[in-house]
Amino acid sequence: MYRFLLTPRWLALHVVVLLVIPAFVFLGRWQFGRFEERSANSERVTANIEAAPVPLERLAAPGQQVRADDRFRKVTVAGTYDPSHALLVRRRPQEGQNGFYVLTPLVTGNGTAVIVNRGWVKAGATADATPEVPAPPAGQVNVTGRLRLSETEDSSGIRDRAGLPAGQVLLINADKIGKGLPYRLVGGYVELTEQTPPPATAPAPVPEPDVGAGGGLNLAYGVQWWLFIGIALAGWVLLIRREVAERKAGDSSKESVTVAN
Repeated sequence: MYRFLLTPRWLALHVVVLLVIPAFVFLGRWQFGRFEERSANSERVTANIEAAPVPLERLAAPGQQVRADDRFRKVTVAGTYDPSHALLVRRRPQEGQNGFYVLTPLVTGNGTAVIVNRGWVKAGATADATPEVPAPPAGQVNVTGRLRLSETEDSSGIRDRAGLPAGQVLLINADKIGKGLPYRLVGGYVELTEQTPPPATAPAPVPEPDVGAGGGLNLAYGVQWWLFIGIALAGWVLLIRREVAERKAGDSSKESVTVAN
């Protein structure tokens, strides 16, 4: 009765099922891995955002890259802004409008400084027009902000290029920016959230990072791939049972015809 399972057509189906099942297992495990990774990242970023601020020097130093686990950690730093070396970061949309981030080094003394992203300004009338940028406060200021890693093409998805208007960059990369400055830059940069004394006017603040759903979609996709395993097996068994039923019905019909004759 089950010899049909060894015919070429059914052998091909068996091979397909045997290949599909481990593929679905792998895809499900991969999605579960992404869920765990993104959930851990979401929890870490959320904890860093909610943690009490710490002095910048505890987490960053000149020539030292910011640790990934410290990104978005709130830090405090005091110094004096250096507007003569301010930069604008192109292609930074916010609330549906194109614009620039405003970078200004904060000189902290002892020949060191840190890049501060003071916020966002709307783009000018044309791509090459210089936008209106509020000046930083003069004198000593105390800055609180989120510690960020230097941007690269890989981490940002932005392709860097030369030939930009003077005073503009595409990436916030402390190593590259620091090559043209008269002081050493701390690795990474600080995304301003508040400062004292407050300025009369200031760029629009950069919104808090969206920590997402912690990989909830990956969990759903993982469950979905593993459900497909059950569907594939159930479909395989159903096809076999249907074939057996059809063959039994055919044999019964033949027996009825033989008896009638």
